[in-house]
Amino acid sequence: MISKLIENFKNIKIAVIGDLMLDEYIMGKVDRISPEAPVPVVKVTEEKFVLGGAANVINNLAALGANVYCGGLVGKDKNAEKLINAFPKNVDCNLILKVDNRPTIVKKRVIAGHQQLLRLDWEEEFYINEDEENTIIKNLKNHIKDLNAVILSDYNKGLLTKSLSQKIINLCRENNVIITVDPKPKNISNFVGASSITPNKKEAYAAVDANALENIDIVGEKLKKKYNLDTVLITRSEEGMTLYDKEIHNIPTYAKEVYDVTGAGDTVISVFTLAKAAGATWEKAAKIANAAGGIVVGKIGTSTVSEKELIETYNSIYKEK
Repeated sequence: MISKLIENFKNIKIAVIGDLMLDEYIMGKVDRISPEAPVPVVKVTEEKFVLGGAANVINNLAALGANVYCGGLVGKDKNAEKLINAFPKNVDCNLILKVDNRPTIVKKRVIAGHQQLLRLDWEEEFYINEDEENTIIKNLKNHIKDLNAVILSDYNKGLLTKSLSQKIINLCRENNVIITVDPKPKNISNFVGASSITPNKKEAYAAVDANALENIDIVGEKLKKKYNLDTVLITRSEEGMTLYDKEIHNIPTYAKEVYDVTGAGDTVISVFTLAKAAGATWEKAAKIANAAGGIVVGKIGTSTVSEKELIETYNSIYKEK
């Protein structure tokens, strides 16, 4: 029963290590074009912020009751405090490092109705240094015996270098801990040996330099073999998902309305990993993640799903009780 599996989420401990961000939103409506330039004038009705990047993965896990350890880098600034204070109580932030030489990443979006008009980014390119890497590994070693899974959430901001990623993957393998990755194609070789990766279709093709006409099943199997992965889950937008396990499982999409795909990948990897850690097969975990992804694309901005939404949606698709 799906309800029993989801009930077990609260007993799961997962560490998420990745690029932490704040997503800020300026919401409004457009009635006219500016006389100063050919751009819309947005009459602001609301301003808000939500957790983004790896922080959104963490928020999704916490919303479903998991106990989460949060790892990553932030600046020594007000946005770091804003981000950390926004985490729910079941998130342990002791793995977060505050550093002097870069700001906390912020992405600000201007939205009118359901349309995103503009995005502004505050960030600096960097690569984690040896001392920072050693601190993250030391902290993770202190928790590894308690963990059911680790998620690496890569937004290509310089944290998940090959050195750090391989140390984390090896540590997880040595301790029989599930290790999943939401990768960027240019960093795919950093994640050799992971339990699973969850690229979208475009990222999957780029990761193996595949021609756009190549069959996606060939691409999925290439990924699995080349990077020594137990499974690969490719998200395919309106085409659903395909899981490459010992067999190939095609999982059709079901979302009725798509308003915003922002953060959908974060929801997929969080629910996919959490369900597997809670005792699901990889196939069932993918189906549960598919249901969760369908829920969040029907909401504006980075969003989470509740246990109730997930159970009801999953049962409506797969007719389980």
